[in-house]
Amino acid sequence: MMNSIPRNQIKPGLCVRIVQKQDQRSGKLTEGIVQDILTKSATHPHGIKVRLENGKVGRVQEMITAND
Repeated sequence: MMNSIPRNQIKPGLCVRIVQKQDQRSGKLTEGIVQDILTKSATHPHGIKVRLENGKVGRVQEMITAND
């Protein structure tokens, strides 16, 4: 999956969909609210790694807006 949402667009409290390590092959997305941003660089080819409020860790694939 190639998705490059820049780090500066991801903030704690934002609702996102992530792909967890074990779901990378299937592409299964997990929805949640960002607690921490774990990637230090401005971008990453597979997505910025975050920790959700429920403790799950993965790379951001989509940001969820009020319209989604």
